[in-house]
Amino acid sequence: MSSERQARLADRIRVLIAERLEKGLRDPRLGFVTITDVRVTGDLQHASVFYTVLGTEEERLASGEALRSATGMLRSEVGRKLGVRLTPTLEFIPDALPDNAGHIEDLLREARQRDADVAGIASSAAYAGDADPYVKPRELDDED
Repeated sequence: MSSERQARLADRIRVLIAERLEKGLRDPRLGFVTITDVRVTGDLQHASVFYTVLGTEEERLASGEALRSATGMLRSEVGRKLGVRLTPTLEFIPDALPDNAGHIEDLLREARQRDADVAGIASSAAYAGDADPYVKPRELDDED
């Protein structure tokens, strides 16, 4: 039951914050921010809000600062719309998923290239000895 409530609360917080960011904040530092996930602690007192920012590293840092400075306003708005007794504290955390996905894509590309190189080498390979180096029993009988 508790985990269901956590999930519902996290999803509702994600929607409320995303809607508020869509309307815009009065902060010129805020770029194109996407809320990717929200995780709420078991006691429903703290919410970790994961986000990504489309743009350069400077825009990511500036947007992170804008979100941190707007945390109080966002928390009060979330509390007003949630209708729960205690509004969870909000912590904005940059989501590393896009960076990790890019790194994994690079590793997969390198692995595919190595596989292709090995396949090219294997296609021109020849046996070191006979094609079938094992002596079969019938061959022994024929030689005697």
